[in-house]
Amino acid sequence: MASALAVYHGAISKLECEDRLGKNGKNGAYLIRDSETIQAAMCLCVYRQKVVYTYRILQNNTGNYTLQTTPGVEEKFFKTIEELVHHYKCRGQGLVQHLCHLVKRKTLLQLPDPNIIEEVPDYENVDASDYVEVLPS
Repeated sequence: MASALAVYHGAISKLECEDRLGKNGKNGAYLIRDSETIQAAMCLCVYRQKVVYTYRILQNNTGNYTLQTTPGVEEKFFKTIEELVHHYKCRGQGLVQHLCHLVKRKTLLQLPDPNIIEEVPDYENVDASDYVEVLPS
């Protein structure tokens, strides 16, 4: 069953996301939105020093969620988006900034239902040149 989360903003554009996070203006402000480039993927967007960093949230064939990592970094899998967010609230987990300030939607949206299987290419076979590598500052 799909769940509703205040952190999930749905199909907003990258610019709208940057605007929402920028209005908050706090390092560690975050939200989750749908990916504009990969069907069925979401993005964890984190604000730090007037820059929004975007991390793709991908779901494997067993329904677990992970953040897209750079080669050589061990992937961590979570059963729910809530578990993923909770994990990245801790410092030192590989994000440019740990998650501190949830930017909530005024009305809750349903997360995509993981039990509905769509014809989506496996994220592991996506061309790596489509991704931007974010390194800690």
